[in-house]
Amino acid sequence: MEASSASAPEGNPRSAVEKLSEAVGQRTKALSSALQESHRQRRLLMVIVCVALLLDNMLYMVIVPIIPDYIAAMGTHPQAAQSQSGAGNGSNASKPLLLRPRYPAENEDIKIGVLFASKAILQLLVNPLSGTFIDRVGYAIPLLIGLAVMFLSTLIFAFAENYGTLFAARSLQGLGSAFADTSGIALIADKYTEESERNRALGIALAFISFGSLVAPPFGGILYQFAGKRMPFLVLAVISLMDGVLLLLTIKPFSDRARENMPVGTPIHRLMVDPYIAVVAGALTTCNIPLAFLEPTIANWMKKTMDANEWEMGLTWLPAFFPHVLGVYITVKLADKYPHLQWFYGALGLAIIGASSCMVSACRSFAQLMFPLCGICFGIALVDTALLPTLAFLVDVRYVSVYGSVYAIADISYSVAYALGPIVAGEIVHSFGFVQLNLGMGLANVLYAPVLLVLRNICLMKPSHSERNILLDEEPKGLYDTIKMEERKSKGRKAQPAAGLEGNSLDSCQRDFRGVSEDDSSDYDYT
Repeated sequence: MEASSASAPEGNPRSAVEKLSEAVGQRTKALSSALQESHRQRRLLMVIVCVALLLDNMLYMVIVPIIPDYIAAMGTHPQAAQSQSGAGNGSNASKPLLLRPRYPAENEDIKIGVLFASKAILQLLVNPLSGTFIDRVGYAIPLLIGLAVMFLSTLIFAFAENYGTLFAARSLQGLGSAFADTSGIALIADKYTEESERNRALGIALAFISFGSLVAPPFGGILYQFAGKRMPFLVLAVISLMDGVLLLLTIKPFSDRARENMPVGTPIHRLMVDPYIAVVAGALTTCNIPLAFLEPTIANWMKKTMDANEWEMGLTWLPAFFPHVLGVYITVKLADKYPHLQWFYGALGLAIIGASSCMVSACRSFAQLMFPLCGICFGIALVDTALLPTLAFLVDVRYVSVYGSVYAIADISYSVAYALGPIVAGEIVHSFGFVQLNLGMGLANVLYAPVLLVLRNICLMKPSHSERNILLDEEPKGLYDTIKMEERKSKGRKAQPAAGLEGNSLDSCQRDFRGVSEDDSSDYDYT
């Protein structure tokens, strides 16, 4: 009796632990299976990519109000001692950071310009390699690499003590962006294969990019002022780490064999010489030049021309977030109804950007300046939202539905503008004037708009027939494969001239483009 009564208390805790362990195991399996469910996984991946894009653009812009004081605190700014000694006399040191002048003396302009441009320069150099790497290994591993590099870059920013370390952190961020941005956008294009869904998904991603760029300066300034110089970067580092962990839980990148039987992507150098892709890339570069060139120059011009307050200089671009989101929404809605007019939406955006750029230098108050800046961001939203899905469509119908290289080309287009802006814009203003800078940028956008007429008939292109017969037993993994599977199901019937679009709405376009040859894409075989 004593032995049995002594064993009972020992058995109960053991039984409780076993039950708890079994319950935890079941919960874990349920969570894992839920994350692997395709529809739910696609939504989670969308969230992960949007957070990654948000982080990258916040880190890019968060140093705008911080970097002059950051450099001054390191002792590299010639007025550092004066700002410290005047801290108790009601000087700038007693003001919130968002209310202080943000741009340093002229002898610091070059140093800060190079620091701002270093990210885009390295991103420009790495993108051709990252695009090829993404095509070879898929989208998950490069996205994880990009998040890890951005996490490391953000930590270096937080603990930097000299200009060289800041430069290394900024350059390292460019390396992370080359992987995270390109693989993230390519992943969205691959997961959302239906055209209207893809337009909406890429539009949401662009909204996160805009939000990150515009909210980062006030976010960084407030935290820098009230929580210390490290806090903005530590917050971003934690979010980057959490995003990477969520990616590991959603997809197992290092055990994923889903792309083993996928076709080999088209080399990036072949995509670069494609005339249609080249036209889209040129439009993406041209539309971003006003934003990239105005960001480092507009604050000084506002101070000299309209005697702007510091808060006006700090919040210059924030109101433009709303027309940008509006532009994304309008373009997605129009693309759903009239998908064959994507080129027109891009051309209209370029014309709006051109007209708005010419109006900037005529403004004499902050209230007046809001309108052309909102017009620039609205036009950029039209161009990006219309042309980013067009790149995926061109790859689908002319090459292979592997998107790493084509979106690396898009990232190169952005990087060209943002690499030149911080270095070249100041020199142009110094040599020719701020008015001439804006007129030149406006003229470039207006003149490029008619070039998009080249894209007006791409809706009638037929898918390439040069691929080998694969994926017979697998569900389609991209728009290109979906088209091919539909062809296999209906091989007894005559193929439609324009896959995925209503033929009756394109009759006039078809008559103009009947001569399109399949030889354009027959040279690109799988290997």
